[in-house]
Amino acid sequence: MNKKEIESRTETLLEPIAKSNGVSIYDVEYVKEGSDWYLRAYIDKEGGVTIDDCESVSRALNDKLDEEDYIAEAYILEVSSPGLTRKLTKPRHFAASLGQEVELKTYKPIDGQKEFEGILTGYDSGVITVEIDGKSRTFNAEDISLIRLRFDF
Repeated sequence: MNKKEIESRTETLLEPIAKSNGVSIYDVEYVKEGSDWYLRAYIDKEGGVTIDDCESVSRALNDKLDEEDYIAEAYILEVSSPGLTRKLTKPRHFAASLGQEVELKTYKPIDGQKEFEGILTGYDSGVITVEIDGKSRTFNAEDISLIRLRFDF
C-alpha cells in the first residue's frame, strides 16, 4: 500500500471517530523522518482542540488501526492540532483561509526571490492568488514548496 492509500484509508477510519469526538479532520499524513515512519492526524474544532481531544481521538484511532492492520511498517501515531501556522494543502484549506495572511515558498526563484508574504485572495484549479503590497500575484500550485498561514508571535 502506498503513502497516499494509507493516508486516504486512515482518513476514512478517522471520520466517525472525529465526528463522535466533536472535532473535524484537518489533514492526515504518512511521512518518513530519519529512520521512523509517522502517521499524523491533524484535528480541529471551533475554538481549538485540547489535549483531551487529541488523547481521545488518538486512543480510538489507535484501536481501529490495530484492528485493520493495513500498514506494513512500524510507525508512530501522532494526533494534534494543525497549529496557528498550519500548512495549506487541500482545496478546503485554501477556501477556509481566504482573506488571511500567508507565507509562501517556491521551489525556484521568481523575480529573484523564493519567499513571499501576503493575503490569500484566491484558489482556483491549482492557481493561488496572493495580494502582496497591494498587488495581486498568482502562483501555480506545482511551483510552491510550502504555503501556510502567517502568524506574528
